[in-house]
Amino acid sequence: MTERAQFVEQVERVVSSHTLHGSDSLRKLLQYLSQQSLDHPGAPIKEHQIATEVFGRPSDFDPQLDSLVRVQAGRLRTKLAAYYESEGMEDQVLIDLPKGSYALSFQHRRKGHKLHANGWTDVVAPDAWLIPRKVGILVLVLSILVVATFAVMATTLLVNQKSPDSLVTRAAQPANSALEIFWKPFISGPDEPWAVFSNGSFVGRPETGLRYYDPHRDAGAPLWDHYTGVGEVLAVHSLDQVFGLLRRTIRVKRGSLFELDDVKNNNLIFIGSPSENLTLMDIPGTKEFVFRRVATGPRKGDLAIVNVHPEAGEAETNVASPSNSPLTEDYAVVARLPGLTPSRSVLILAGTTTFGTQGAVEYACRQNSVEELLLRMSVSKTGDLNPFEALLRVKIARGVPVETELVALRKHPPQ
Repeated sequence: MTERAQFVEQVERVVSSHTLHGSDSLRKLLQYLSQQSLDHPGAPIKEHQIATEVFGRPSDFDPQLDSLVRVQAGRLRTKLAAYYESEGMEDQVLIDLPKGSYALSFQHRRKGHKLHANGWTDVVAPDAWLIPRKVGILVLVLSILVVATFAVMATTLLVNQKSPDSLVTRAAQPANSALEIFWKPFISGPDEPWAVFSNGSFVGRPETGLRYYDPHRDAGAPLWDHYTGVGEVLAVHSLDQVFGLLRRTIRVKRGSLFELDDVKNNNLIFIGSPSENLTLMDIPGTKEFVFRRVATGPRKGDLAIVNVHPEAGEAETNVASPSNSPLTEDYAVVARLPGLTPSRSVLILAGTTTFGTQGAVEYACRQNSVEELLLRMSVSKTGDLNPFEALLRVKIARGVPVETELVALRKHPPQ
């Protein structure tokens, strides 16, 4: 088999994979980019070309006004990473879509080949399948210099953040960026919003074993309510980072210390499902995607997200992987709702497990996924995001959310 035939075969393997199942637009995009990259190596692929030939946009398509292609390309990069983290772990041909380009890169897997945040190491372009030794050494040296530069920048940023004047030194977000539009109600008020994270109630002792509190059998038992999940911890970190970019800060409180008076006077961000973030039970919550325990069947008792009014192709009950198997999938909700007073807003970021919650928060903190949401909500660069509820499917590998997909969306009337 020729090298080109191997690359074409790998593309079809990814296209027919479970990772891209249900993503017709991404399968079509991958096939188109592979054909262009292999037939015309080295030739740039234009955003307008993709929009008109793949997604059927009219000839007057303006990439400056419509981010469709950029959003879809970002989703494809995420899907490729997820594929090689799961189904494609043993595949011998690697496909990458480098940032800043729409041309695919291919290479053969070598021993110890690993996936990094910015793509595969030593990615080879279609018109130069093998990298000469001297060029490879040069790339390695330059990579080390780049890493060292970023390390110095990161250290400088950490030092600056310790100073009260550090906010003015942080890189400014572009005006009307997707993140700025999404978080506008929470960064424009006079006070910092509260980030309220879930912390379940336990009985027992940490040194001998803890279990969830059961009101029927544990009445009067001393409670331990100062534990939370790994996902919630990393979620607070992600929120702190994105608010730093937007030149604001957050206040953090655990759910057991939250009071209803806080609802009236603050913008609120709830992290975690109502099964542990019990405060959500006492305030107006989601209406379309509701957390409930499965009542019957083999998953009885498991926490699920119920799609109250499922549309065509949508499941009514959405549950994570069974508890007797590795956790590879979870579901989560991202919902922006009005507060108890007209000037306040509530954001709910919650999965049925701690990893689903982490995936929901990371979705709300990433530029490309927020762009996708705004596109689905038909929000312009100068517009406002109305209340909504979104259902996400979160793919998990080795206890880490690796892919988050928007599977259902409900719009609410303007606040």
